[in-house]
Amino acid sequence: MPSESSAAGISAATMEQRGIDTIPDSERHYSPWHIFWVLVGSDLAFSVIVIGWFPIIFGLSWWSAVTAIVAGCAVGGLVLAPMGLFGPRTGTNNAVSSGAHFGVAGRLIGTGIGLFSAFGFCAITIWTGGDALVSGANRLLGTPSSDVARGVGYACIAAVVIFIAIRGIHLLVSVQQRVMAPLMGVVLLVGVVAFAGDFDSGYAGGEYLLGTFWPTWTLAALINASTVISYGPFVGDWARYISPDRYRPRQLMLATGLGGFIGMGLPALWGAYVASTFPADQTGVFVPDLVAASPGWYVLGIVAIGLVAGCAQGAVGLYGTGLDTSSLIPRLARVRATLAIGAVAVAFVFLGNFAWNAQATVSAFLIMLVVVATPWMVINAIGYWWRRGIYYHDDLQVFTRGQRGGRYWFTAGLNLRAVGAWAPASVIGVLFSAAPPVYTGPWANAADGIDLSFLSAGVVGGVLYLAFLWLFPEPAAVFGPDGPAQGRSADAVAPTAAADAVAAPAPVGTEMVGRAEQP
Repeated sequence: MPSESSAAGISAATMEQRGIDTIPDSERHYSPWHIFWVLVGSDLAFSVIVIGWFPIIFGLSWWSAVTAIVAGCAVGGLVLAPMGLFGPRTGTNNAVSSGAHFGVAGRLIGTGIGLFSAFGFCAITIWTGGDALVSGANRLLGTPSSDVARGVGYACIAAVVIFIAIRGIHLLVSVQQRVMAPLMGVVLLVGVVAFAGDFDSGYAGGEYLLGTFWPTWTLAALINASTVISYGPFVGDWARYISPDRYRPRQLMLATGLGGFIGMGLPALWGAYVASTFPADQTGVFVPDLVAASPGWYVLGIVAIGLVAGCAQGAVGLYGTGLDTSSLIPRLARVRATLAIGAVAVAFVFLGNFAWNAQATVSAFLIMLVVVATPWMVINAIGYWWRRGIYYHDDLQVFTRGQRGGRYWFTAGLNLRAVGAWAPASVIGVLFSAAPPVYTGPWANAADGIDLSFLSAGVVGGVLYLAFLWLFPEPAAVFGPDGPAQGRSADAVAPTAAADAVAAPAPVGTEMVGRAEQP
């Protein structure tokens, strides 16, 4: 496996210089295993472990919680797998890559999904990591566990998360691969032993959150699926450093899908395992309850998960969103954009802990995230297949440069085929959603309480997009020499604005990735 420290022009010890621009082939020294290890290493943290706690507090038994977690993460891994294809082909992140299908202005949908995801998961990371630090110190040293102490703990975690994100992707990859995966893997394995005395595989659960088994089980599975799917906008952040000439699409999809399934499935199962050992008088706040139920000798391990794992995991989403935001507001640059996003995430932490019902807010956030992200990912995956994996670097960067025109301009920067499929699909998914007590859609009980939100959103989005591609063929200029994989192309080229248009598209193949030589 290539080492990032040995890659020409790439070093984990220096500040990353690249922004959202296309990564030159000379700097693409990562492999699909980098995708796998970042997904695994970044998820051995409380922000994912806490997802495994939800099935238990929803009232499921141990084995029901296991099946909900495995099924949810498997479905999430299948949806996530194609998201590893775009970075190597386009040389940029997934939000910008989505401009090939949604239009260069329509890429803002991907940016919004990534921003929403980063806010939520960065906030969860800081929240759970700070709780681990404060509760662990209270148990070991008798220090205060007041609101002020927790506020200080959150600030400490946030500072480290922001620092890692500012340094760039190469430090992130190095930390995940060399520190996170091996160290946290050992800590969690030791944790299995620490809680083994109180674990009962016959744990029967309690009162179902939604009244009956299947709706509650489906909600638990959906939350786990959404956790995996939430990485869709971010996989391209490090996949863009992979050469498309050295690795096949199935290798990229396998590394991404397995990384999502294993990376989030194992820590979630660990969370359900320890949660089933909590006493009946638990407070309902995961990390303090974990510290209280833990043997004294393992408390340091809990603190390590909160500090080491939490900081690296939170930095993944924060880095990606700062990177993408800097492309929309160039004067901010990546570092300042990352600081701004980090400040908002910290505000979410304090509001979530001191002003809102954090548990209900997190559950609702995860449900809404998967509803809007799934059709976006399905549409991009279909678009990749329809275009035969062929993209044009220069035309993808039109919006970033403040220009107009090019292959992906379509209608005022929007490809109405993709946008017109994603919008109604998301609305339908929201109408089917149930995230009590925050939100319950009018169609939430259409299947006797079983949540159909993300499934309906993904199916409707995919079907509508395929129908639009058949009924309203895309311009010939967006395809390679073989045309679309199915159907036909329109004869007209994408419209351009007379004054501000980018240079006329070069002949097909000169800037194309996947079938012809690069210029």
